[in-house]
Amino acid sequence: MKRYLRKPLMLGVFLPAAVLTLGAFSYQPLKYSLPLELPQLTVSAEASLQELADISIPDYVYTIQSGDTLSTIFQTLSVSQKEMYQVLESDVSILALDTLKPGDKLGFWLKQGRLQKLELRFSPAHQVVFSKVADEAFEYDEVHVDGEWREQVVAGEINGSFYTSAKAAGLSAAEVQRVSALLQDKINFRRDLRAGDRFQVVRAEQFVDGQPTGNTRLEGLRVLNRARELTAFMFDGNYYDLNGESLARAFMRVPTKRQFRLSSHFNPYRKHPVTGRVRPHNGTDFATPIGTPILATGDGVVTRVTKHPYAGLYIVIEHGEKYKTRFLHLSKALVSKGQTVSRGQKIALSGNSGRSTGAHLHYELHINGRPVNAMKAPIPVADAVGDEDRVAFNALKERLLTQMSTTGNG
Repeated sequence: MKRYLRKPLMLGVFLPAAVLTLGAFSYQPLKYSLPLELPQLTVSAEASLQELADISIPDYVYTIQSGDTLSTIFQTLSVSQKEMYQVLESDVSILALDTLKPGDKLGFWLKQGRLQKLELRFSPAHQVVFSKVADEAFEYDEVHVDGEWREQVVAGEINGSFYTSAKAAGLSAAEVQRVSALLQDKINFRRDLRAGDRFQVVRAEQFVDGQPTGNTRLEGLRVLNRARELTAFMFDGNYYDLNGESLARAFMRVPTKRQFRLSSHFNPYRKHPVTGRVRPHNGTDFATPIGTPILATGDGVVTRVTKHPYAGLYIVIEHGEKYKTRFLHLSKALVSKGQTVSRGQKIALSGNSGRSTGAHLHYELHINGRPVNAMKAPIPVADAVGDEDRVAFNALKERLLTQMSTTGNG
């Protein structure tokens, strides 16, 4: 997987193209952005506008509609199902196609009716591009633009449940869940909160070229529960309380009660056992019999429970802003999307679903968006902020507390 930053740069080239409408499907040719890494973006006298357009403009841009399937979209564009499965085979390393939702855009580049490139445009800050590298193979690039993060304070008072009060104040359902997960060991939100208790959250929203991307993160929060003050501050990707103690419990190294044989190790250059092509193996495979209980390796929130033709039934759990885990080839899921889970909780049964050479569990750990070797990578150990970072942490904490006190009527 390749990750790089790019800033959208529009080329002033317009070509006549028809706008096609077929039932619920709509296509809209549009200008497209090029990465900054490309040399010589200025159109020279010798440059062919048509050649430049072939690079920068997709043949079709499709906006996802409610009820769409990838198969029907490819059929409508007369792109073969064989090529769709070639893209899906590449997607097993990133599982991006399963995250498409109404409003997301697909860009198709075709050559003599055959797919050359497919871009998934989730937002101005996040795209995934599948490019043909051989007659029957695609590779992907994932593009992230950091953009600008703007902070705001969301504050409110308990009137009814915490969920309804926080939603009324302006937090999303996912953000309410995140607050609950962060403080789950400190307070029971259903039992302990009382009318009149207050909460304040510093939320950062991402913007690219002045436009919101829909991405947010929680920088800090405070819950004033009668005589208690509960806090959380994000520092270096992890959350800590007022005293710099970690709010995350230590991770488990393996997602099973006992150690199973490792049938395949993390290897970004592994040759695929079925196709024979070099494909990154972004996880660790455990030789688990079908039906083996699979455990969450850390506290978190389930963000995906779905099926993929190659990954099979799989689960994704996010553990704060920094960590994410994936569990593939399952036979049964025991949790649902949006559910908060605890370290050691049984979340699934292992299986042999999807493209698989035999019963096993494929387990992945991602840190800051990158797959890492889960058997060797540093994992959360519930340490407090180190002495060398205390000055920086205290400065961050005081800044966020001042924001919450000033704006949140603290």
